[in-house]
Amino acid sequence: MANFGLREMRLVSPRDGWPNPSAGPAAAGADFILDKAQVFETTAEAVADCAHVFATTVRKRGVTKPVLTPEEAADAIHAESGRSAILFGPERSGLETEDVALARTILTVPIDPDFGSLNLAQAVILCAYEWSKRQGLAQPPKEDLLPPGPQEELDGLIAHLERMLEPKGYFLPQTRAEATRRTLRGVLTKPGWNHLELRTLRGVLSSLERKPRD
Repeated sequence: MANFGLREMRLVSPRDGWPNPSAGPAAAGADFILDKAQVFETTAEAVADCAHVFATTVRKRGVTKPVLTPEEAADAIHAESGRSAILFGPERSGLETEDVALARTILTVPIDPDFGSLNLAQAVILCAYEWSKRQGLAQPPKEDLLPPGPQEELDGLIAHLERMLEPKGYFLPQTRAEATRRTLRGVLTKPGWNHLELRTLRGVLSSLERKPRD
């Protein structure tokens, strides 16, 4: 939850009571969420103030309701006014039929029907991630990319390489020389080398031109 900006957790009749001394170490530093967690006796009480309730389940359990993916549910949560809740069931059994009946919408992850089991943490992180994408969270820093080098430097690289290839007979037969030069230029133009890369490649060519040292 903390990874994706979610802060409010509500627990319904925790199996081991609350607070649970095992929860702190498992939360890996997200104790502020545990400290503010609210505990309810029933699911109905937990979602009583929510206008939109989504039940996560792979089975409809005989209940006819709209079915959304996590992405669609995130869109709906951000588009609609009022408090929203996403219900997750226990690790082993998932939500009970009565819990699903409280929800207005089923939330189901598109998944291989031959292996349709997700553990609780996986289900939470999928839903939390889709929700967070609409929150404008800080993105990981992108690699600083230099712009392509000036045309003059690119032309210098191409001319340098052509000068080295010429005495090796690379552009023979003469009837194909112009087409070969165009193809070579196309190959070298495509990557969009920056000025540092162009200078590095020129250095490589210059090294290859030198006579071997004794």
